[in-house]
Amino acid sequence: MNNRSAIVIGAGIVGLATARALATRGYKVTVFERNERAVGASIRNFGMIWPIGQPNGTLFERAMLSRGIWKQVATEAGIWHDEVGSLHLAYHDDELQVMTEYADLNKSVRDCALLSPAEAFAKSPAVNPDGLMGALWSGTEMIVEARAAIGQVAAYLAEKHGVTFYWNTAISAINDTEVRSGSRTWQADEVFVCGGAEFETLYPELFAEAPLTKCKLQMMRLAAQPDGLRIGPSLCGSLSMIHYPGFGAAPSLPALKARYEDQYAEYLKWGIHVMVSQNHLGELTVGDSHEYALAHDPFDKEFINRMILDYLATFTRFKNNQVVQTWNGIYPKLTNGQTELVLEPEPGVTIINGLGGNGMTLSFGLCEQLIAARQ
Repeated sequence: MNNRSAIVIGAGIVGLATARALATRGYKVTVFERNERAVGASIRNFGMIWPIGQPNGTLFERAMLSRGIWKQVATEAGIWHDEVGSLHLAYHDDELQVMTEYADLNKSVRDCALLSPAEAFAKSPAVNPDGLMGALWSGTEMIVEARAAIGQVAAYLAEKHGVTFYWNTAISAINDTEVRSGSRTWQADEVFVCGGAEFETLYPELFAEAPLTKCKLQMMRLAAQPDGLRIGPSLCGSLSMIHYPGFGAAPSLPALKARYEDQYAEYLKWGIHVMVSQNHLGELTVGDSHEYALAHDPFDKEFINRMILDYLATFTRFKNNQVVQTWNGIYPKLTNGQTELVLEPEPGVTIINGLGGNGMTLSFGLCEQLIAARQ
């Protein structure tokens, strides 16, 4: 019987994933969140669990482990989830060539296939048929409604695994494995710092030395589609192929990127690639862009949203294109090419940070692996 205790700071996806991995191993877990609920990047995203974006090997395996945990948690907790897969859509020869190479390279290790235009239409009635040459199907992608699911995972951990949550409780100091919020203190055997703000404020020198920047992304939500229209898989324009490292093994990708650098220079300047997912209410989540700095303009740029919608129209056809919400999210991003930052600033304290835009896809798997390796 494990009688150890752990404190987790941050109730975003990394904190929840850490709490789950600890609690399932018998730890008594306490989570501290500075807000009354998670309100950061963990709820401001597509809700995509996105293995297709990860390269073969460690990261793809981690993504699939994470997907399995998401599936288990969502099923046990009654959290809406949709195993819809994804479609990347090709309207030019060079796009189709990259997809063909991807399918050939991965058909033995992934659930993927190159589809004809007719097969793509059969997967999704929302595909733009004009000039479509083919599509890349992947069956591994899953959608949750992030803005609801993160809070539901917290409730599940409290009910099923006895995790204690302190909301509206900002941790102001750590001394060994004692944490402090104002005049109150709590002690545990181990402490995990999983919130970006807490990393920055509790260990400012380490944060300043770390190869980190911050990424701001802009996103939108379109109105629920009439007549119960379901778009089926998440839909992606081909710009996404030069964004995700999972496509890096395709020999023709550099040539495609070179064309995009000429044709879509302004899109690449703002880090725009366009994807769309659908929630349980029929609403569509659309994005996104990528701006990098340590401090960001808090206001959205209308021209970025317009560019996203213009590109979206090249590969989709919806019955209702009304924008009902716009927002931005900000997350830490490593600048050295690594996929996560794990530090031990003092005995018994671990910092987990820097997953970039892969938090929903990799956090459950990463934290499961990290905690399992400690046993």
